[in-house]
Amino acid sequence: MTWKHKYGIITLLILLLEIIIALYVHDNFIRPFFGDFLAVMLIYFFLRTFLNSKPNSIALSVFIFALCLEILQYVQILKLFSLEDYTILKIVLGSTFDWMDILAYILGTLCALIIDQKLFKV
Repeated sequence: MTWKHKYGIITLLILLLEIIIALYVHDNFIRPFFGDFLAVMLIYFFLRTFLNSKPNSIALSVFIFALCLEILQYVQILKLFSLEDYTILKIVLGSTFDWMDILAYILGTLCALIIDQKLFKV
């Protein structure tokens, strides 16, 4: 495991953008859809910062992770375990299932791979 600063910088930039969106954007598209789009990119580039795995493997893992979170939202896992009052869990796991989130995850994963290929010639 080695630190790759170019991926770390992209991770920090995406994190900053996510924070700005969370604090200042309160709409029905940018925050929910674009936020999820960026979230998978954030996780992808964070993992690329430290892992030497193949980009496709990391991308697939990130997508499956995001999909698992969405499935947990679908089965209302927080409600099932009476945890819906814990704000931090709602933020981390999300609270509402939406098919559009899965589309955002697909597009974010593909975009991360394309950016990785174009910028870093992997």
